[in-house]
Amino acid sequence: MVSPGCRARFFWFDNSAGGGPLHPAQTALSPPILDYVFFMPFFQTPPELGNQYASDDVLRRYLRHTLPPDMLAQVEPELMDLGELSGGELYRQQLQDYAAEPELTTWGAWGERVDRVEHTSLWKKAERIAAEKGIIATAYERKNGVLSRVHQFALMHVIDPSWSVYSCPLAMSDGAARTLIASKNRALIERALPRLTSRDPNAVWTSGQWMTERTGGSDVAISEAEARSDGDAFRLYGTKWFCSAIASQMALTLARPEGNPASGRGLALFYVEVRNPDGASNGIQVNRLKDKLGTRMLPTGEITLDGTRALAVMGTRDGIKNITTMLTITRTWNAVAAVSAMRRAITLAKDYARRRVAFGALLSEKALHLDTLAEIEAECQGGFLLAFRAVELLGKQESGEISEEEATLFRLLTPIVKLTTGKQAIAVVSEALEAFGGAGYIEDTGLPRLLRDTQALPIWEGTTNVLSLDLLRALSKTGTIEPIVHDVLAGVEGADPSLKPAAEAATRAVEHARAWITKTMPSGAIEAGARRLALTFGRALELAYLVRESTRAKKYGDFAKPSAAARRFMRNGVDLIVDETIDADARSLFG
Repeated sequence: MVSPGCRARFFWFDNSAGGGPLHPAQTALSPPILDYVFFMPFFQTPPELGNQYASDDVLRRYLRHTLPPDMLAQVEPELMDLGELSGGELYRQQLQDYAAEPELTTWGAWGERVDRVEHTSLWKKAERIAAEKGIIATAYERKNGVLSRVHQFALMHVIDPSWSVYSCPLAMSDGAARTLIASKNRALIERALPRLTSRDPNAVWTSGQWMTERTGGSDVAISEAEARSDGDAFRLYGTKWFCSAIASQMALTLARPEGNPASGRGLALFYVEVRNPDGASNGIQVNRLKDKLGTRMLPTGEITLDGTRALAVMGTRDGIKNITTMLTITRTWNAVAAVSAMRRAITLAKDYARRRVAFGALLSEKALHLDTLAEIEAECQGGFLLAFRAVELLGKQESGEISEEEATLFRLLTPIVKLTTGKQAIAVVSEALEAFGGAGYIEDTGLPRLLRDTQALPIWEGTTNVLSLDLLRALSKTGTIEPIVHDVLAGVEGADPSLKPAAEAATRAVEHARAWITKTMPSGAIEAGARRLALTFGRALELAYLVRESTRAKKYGDFAKPSAAARRFMRNGVDLIVDETIDADARSLFG
């Protein structure tokens, strides 16, 4: 205790890595004689989140430019409510339950096989919120017509980082619902669609997507699962090696009906309910839950199908072709999840920079730190606009309001959007974690989980290389890249003079890509350059959309931020095309 009339000096010490005294604070007491020195331990204030819609000026600006005013006024209260949940209750529980994982109970107390998966408490809450807030239902109720998908994915963008990958079963449920609609299989539509799109937490279903086997991975054509006819149904036999959301009520899966050829066309798409009406397993054994790098709250299982009753969705052939609709939906979800992860990581890093003192000043006052955050902010904004361009086109396609050129653009854009945002997310989230120093490596801060979960995004639903080859196939079938070129040119039209270099960089990149893909080359050289081609298309489109966003913002008086994002994105690099043939070098280095 300090006696009256004494002067005391307090030192706050930084007990983080490389700690030391940050700054002294004096209490001026009379007479000015220093009698006591106190050493007070320092504890860093952690980053915090506010309302995740109110603080997201990129999302809010985009919606202002995209939705009619009356529609925006109707949608915003939903987004504000969800933003409060995302930055408040859900985020706090996510931090508290950072180590929680689902549990598999294989056997019951009396020896019976039960294969019961228990979700974490956060996932149980997410299941209720997703249904009540209509994260799936919004797209199918179509209250906002062609813009219903924009509405849906805006909701998803706001909430997704706070519920530890609950978007995975939602994505597959959305994909299953749209696939069943496309199948025109009336019995399955009537059975499953009301449940997949329900707002009632007690009635809603989610769907799995069981495609991956030990033999195939991305090459599902060589799947071994067999379908044996059983009256008007089939019985499935085989192993599915990687099945996400294993506790869902239903799944769509591939199997080969007896007698079908050993090729992709010989596979058929099947509808499976996980349990029989009496609650017993439908011939499905969960061998184990996967011990994964990330997405650890997501129960991913390895299963054996042993007489599983199934119904053919669209005939007994062309299963790979028939899952195209599902993949289009889930890849769009993947892209929005990527930009949501980037936004969360950057939001936390920015808040931390306003709280963390190092080398005598806040990080937010350090020029190099600001420059680093600006680089990843520009990447995040570009990725966001690219992902939501795909969302817009998805809405147009489902409404039947899409032009022929837009339909071609959407086919080309789907793999580009998924692979580009997936790679951006890894780089951005990694850089954001580095902005926390050692705290970014400590599990109970919740930060490492961001990076581990993000690593799934370039892998799930097709790796970067697989999607790059998918783009080549799409280009071969459509016979044109002009819709991409036209979208870039439309994006930079009317650009402010200050953005002329950015507009020209986007145009040069897409024209270079067009020249490269149309010149005569060996097939090996084309394949070797497919990733660089796809990423160049993606980055040229992102830069063009950034320029367009700044142009649209001029009349609202907030031109500065989107313009800065466009300029910084341009400096990050756009054109990745390599003109010379380098596949021989790759072979040499591989050897």
